Amino acid sequence: MALLVLLGVATLSLFVGVIDLHPKQLLNPAELELLMISRLPRTLAVLITGSALAVCGTIMQLLVRNRFVEPMTAGTGQGAMLGILIAILYFPTTPLIAQISIAAATALVSSIGLMLIVTRLPASKPLYIALVGLIYGDIIGAGVTFVAYQADLLQYIEIWTTGEFSGVLQGRYETLWVAAIVALLAYLIADQFAIVGMGRTTAISLGLNYNQVVVLGLITISIVTALTVVTVGMIPFVGLVIPNIVSRLYGDNARRTLPITAFFGASLVLVCDIIGRLVRYPFEIPVGTIMGVVGALIFLWILYGRGRHAR
Repeated sequence: MALLVLLGVATLSLFVGVIDLHPKQLLNPAELELLMISRLPRTLAVLITGSALAVCGTIMQLLVRNRFVEPMTAGTGQGAMLGILIAILYFPTTPLIAQISIAAATALVSSIGLMLIVTRLPASKPLYIALVGLIYGDIIGAGVTFVAYQADLLQYIEIWTTGEFSGVLQGRYETLWVAAIVALLAYLIADQFAIVGMGRTTAISLGLNYNQVVVLGLITISIVTALTVVTVGMIPFVGLVIPNIVSRLYGDNARRTLPITAFFGASLVLVCDIIGRLVRYPFEIPVGTIMGVVGALIFLWILYGRGRHAR
């Protein structure tokens, strides 16, 4: 039933936009071209982005053993922005794949930096990790903003600070399929991520190569975050609220819940994207803005609500 609802919302997304498009007009070559060049790529980009970010949020929360962190606010997203800035300043003529690689590398370094900081914080104070993650991400973001201001690139960098899908067209979103593949590969070792979430001592005692799994998790998060930031910009809260909702409703069995997490993430971002297209129609509000409002409300519900069960 839930899958049918998502398919229905995805179909609605194909027909919502400034240019009117109706199912009966799809036999018209011009209308079909609009569907294939703009509407379908946009809908696919939204679904991939939402699902991949939600999965990466789950992985990061397991790695740092804290439910209040996510890649876009804990330094990984800001690290990807730093990589984009470095590519613009020093390698402006490099192809897109090289810029993505630089962004992924800086995102990985930022994620490792967070892990090194987190390991020094007391496990009995989980809110410390969330606060330090926010401060850490803001420091990196402030540095990126300062350098961009000095180089007269502030307006250029702001493109990536708020996620939006209005510029997604055929030929300009396909790199997101790499993010989908990486998130899918992460599912293959979901059980190992779950064991890492039990703590270093427990994981090692169970025979797990702790450091290897952590590195694989950080690489997954960095690649997906870099691809998302470069292609559509930063979209907050997806990797924070969706894993928490799924954990409350279905428990913490990562093998079983990661597909559900991906489904919920895709659904939430798609709904927010449609809302952004309709609130000030025919103008459009970036999905990052809508997601910021909706995500904040959901986060407050998570803080003050009670989980139905946990296993």
